[in-house]
Amino acid sequence: MSRRGSLAGMPQLYLYAVYEHVPVDGMDNKREERPVATISTADFKNGMGLKINGKYYTIVEFQHVKPGKGGAFVRYKIKDLQAGRTIDQTCNAGTKFESVQLITKEMQYLYNDGTAYYFMDNETFEQIPVDVDFIGDNAKWLKENDNCLLLYADAELLGVQPPMFIEVEITETDPGFKGDTVQGGTKPATIETGAVIQVPMYLNQGETVRVDTRDGKFVARV
Repeated sequence: MSRRGSLAGMPQLYLYAVYEHVPVDGMDNKREERPVATISTADFKNGMGLKINGKYYTIVEFQHVKPGKGGAFVRYKIKDLQAGRTIDQTCNAGTKFESVQLITKEMQYLYNDGTAYYFMDNETFEQIPVDVDFIGDNAKWLKENDNCLLLYADAELLGVQPPMFIEVEITETDPGFKGDTVQGGTKPATIETGAVIQVPMYLNQGETVRVDTRDGKFVARV
C-alpha cells in the first residue's frame, strides 16, 4: 500500500522542539539553548522546507510505503534550494527532520554601488543590500525598478530570482538591413543590463526587446 504526498487527508502539522547549542558572545565555553523546529515524515507536505546537514531543501514529492514485510518507509524527492539539483531519498517512517519556514518576498531592485545590489521591500520600503558575489550570474538580468523575488529560509537569504521576462533596450549590435526579416538569422546584441543575447538580424541599437531570463532568449520586439 502507498500514500502519495499530494493527496488530501494528511495529518496536521505539528512542531517538536529540540535544541541546538550556539556560542554566546564569541565564547566557546558558554552556550545558549536555541529551539529548532522539527517534523517527522508523517508531517511531510509538498513545498515544505527542510534543513539537512546545513543545507536547505524543499520537498518536491513523497510517497509513504507500507510493504507486506518489514517496516514502513518513505520515498521522497527534495530540491537543493541553493544548488538547484533534485535528489531522491529514502528513510524509515517516523524519521525526524529540522523544518524551516520558506518565505518568498517580492522586492524592487533599485541600484548597485559596485559592492552590493540594493532591493526595496514593497511593503515596508526597507532597503536591503545583497552582496555582488551572492547575486552571481543573475546580475545580468537585473534592471532597475523591476520587481524580483527573494527567497528566505527563516531569516537567511537563499537566492534572488529576477523577473521571468524583462523588457530592455539594445545598447550595442551590428546594424540591421532591409530583408533580414526573412532570413531567419541572428546576431549578438548587448542589452542595457550588460548581458549579450542573440537577436534577429533586422533589429538595431536603441530598440526595446523582451527577453526570457530563464534561458536568455529573445522573445519579441516591444
